[in-house]
Amino acid sequence: MTTELPPQRSESPPWDAKRSQSPRGRWRKRITWTLVLGLVGFVVYGLKGKPILVEMTAVTHGPLTVEVVEEGKTRIRNRYVVAAPVTGQMHRVLLKAGDAVKANETVLTTIEPQISPLLDVRTKAQASAAVEMAQASAQKAEEALQMAQTAAEFAATNWRRIKTSERPGSYSLMERDNAERDAAMRQREVRANEFALKVAKFEMAQTKAALLEVDAPGDGKLVEVKSPVSGVVLKVQQESAAVIVAGAALVEVGDPEDLEIEAEILSRDAVNIQAGASVVIEQWGGETPLQGRVRRIEPAAFTKVSALGVEEQRVIVLSDLVNPPPAAKAVGDRFRVEVRVAVWHSDEVLLVPTGALFREGSEWMTFVFQGGRAKKEKVVVGHANGRFTEVLSGLQVGEQVLLHPPDTVLDGTTVKPRS
Repeated sequence: MTTELPPQRSESPPWDAKRSQSPRGRWRKRITWTLVLGLVGFVVYGLKGKPILVEMTAVTHGPLTVEVVEEGKTRIRNRYVVAAPVTGQMHRVLLKAGDAVKANETVLTTIEPQISPLLDVRTKAQASAAVEMAQASAQKAEEALQMAQTAAEFAATNWRRIKTSERPGSYSLMERDNAERDAAMRQREVRANEFALKVAKFEMAQTKAALLEVDAPGDGKLVEVKSPVSGVVLKVQQESAAVIVAGAALVEVGDPEDLEIEAEILSRDAVNIQAGASVVIEQWGGETPLQGRVRRIEPAAFTKVSALGVEEQRVIVLSDLVNPPPAAKAVGDRFRVEVRVAVWHSDEVLLVPTGALFREGSEWMTFVFQGGRAKKEKVVVGHANGRFTEVLSGLQVGEQVLLHPPDTVLDGTTVKPRS
């Protein structure tokens, strides 16, 4: 009898058979997991976002000048409208605009008096009174000229004393500038008073001529109307021959080399302008800007309607040219220019470009570059001129700030400087 033995059990568990794989299967699994992990890393890197390219600039120390920019125009400072001294038949004016004239030599026109026989004693008394008034005006102009000459001599002496001082640092830069400006302005006042004296003497001569015509009417003599000042003809008011009355405007004359700048500035800006402030004149036709100084701010404003239909209160600000180059002689009367009037200046302030600042509510903010990220900082600002702004607090010298940051830049955003 044969006895069957039970089957012998394997010493290894059944799942060990599944673990035993060939080397080829193990390499396939490794490659698969490597591809999966690489794909996951690529997706994570793509979702992470690239740094935003931005422009940056540094916070620096430097001078800052706040200016008011407006359109202006040149004008001859001293101009004179020659009027008819008597009533009568005026001959044709042969001069044209731009012709040169000399004081008390160039005859502008002649007038044949036509005195009415009905003139009485009252007319003669009026003519005599006009002569006396002209004499008083001439005397007043002469006294004003002497006062201006005295002030000019004092200002020139003071400027020479400061300029030739042998002790360095005894005068500040502002004192030197004020002394130089005062000397130049006093000299211009002398020139203006000389012009006024010539005009006053001319008017006195004209009124005396009118009085002679009243005393001896109809004697057939022609009254010559001469130029009161040297310069050029600016405008011919009455060119053709005609019968005119005494006091009618005939010719306008002036000196084209004695120019000033007239600018109509908003009243809110004019209150910050001081006499003697520096002025830069641009867009006059030359490459180099002209230099000037404010001489007068008129006290009364006027209403002007802008191109948008808005009523504005404007003030006329007059400026003098300072050492104009020879090319500026080509600038004539009523030429358009652009003026920049300084209303505030400091030699040393903390500066940041205006394009690096933005408003957040009622506060000024900026982005500072720190560790590859944009950090939002609150900034307290002062004066600004459109290009740079004075920083009172919130930034330090040398810090890099973002210039014109895009809307995608937020606090903590990764940024990268643009090359």
